Amino acid sequence: MSQETAIASFKKFQQSWIEQLQHHLNHLRSAQNHHRNSVTGDEERLREAVERVMEHFREYHRAKWATTEKDVVGVMAAPWSSALERSLHWVGGWRPTTLFHLVYTESSILFESRIVDILRGFRTGDLSDLSPSQFRIKFVKGRTVSELQCETVKEENAITEELSEWQDDASELVMGTSSNPEQRIRRLAGIVHRTDDLRLRTITRVVELLSPLQQAEFLIAAAELRTGVAGWGTSHDRRRSSNV
Repeated sequence: MSQETAIASFKKFQQSWIEQLQHHLNHLRSAQNHHRNSVTGDEERLREAVERVMEHFREYHRAKWATTEKDVVGVMAAPWSSALERSLHWVGGWRPTTLFHLVYTESSILFESRIVDILRGFRTGDLSDLSPSQFRIKFVKGRTVSELQCETVKEENAITEELSEWQDDASELVMGTSSNPEQRIRRLAGIVHRTDDLRLRTITRVVELLSPLQQAEFLIAAAELRTGVAGWGTSHDRRRSSNV
């Protein structure tokens, strides 16, 4: 498969993947509402819906990994994304620490919207129920939320530094003086692989920190942020094209 074919194939996959994501989110919302409205709750159905969404993210990771192997430069250019999305990209995609900010933001929004019920002692079980102690308790392999966030920031910084070093040496590629250009490109692919691994690992670990209902709230918010930015960016591109 040629590089052009690999990128075109991934672009089609991307479009189909977004459509399937909406389907999985509808299923997740249905399970979420059923859990809330049921007297006893249906945690197993909710866990199953969460797992479907997580497997969908893993499928995306596998497809992007394979495409990166074929054309890492094309992946970094991300022709399937809008100009707005590309302006927000970090090493070919979203920054992993965004997920922690999303948890804090969603928790605050839900807390404010349900403050009366919370003051009355009612527990919702969603992200508005996240307490300071929940962020201090050790969840996954002895880690706390704050520790996980700090580890993710450190990994992000290390990747940024590695990419910066690669870019410093890229002048040889441009000038055609590199003794081994293929090795340089392979090194870039390794950086992108490392970054995508961090993205998947971060969303997996954040989900593991939360209760099933909180997991649903978080994944819905994360998906809506992604599709919202994509939709806004696409609309902006269309308006810009029509004004040319």
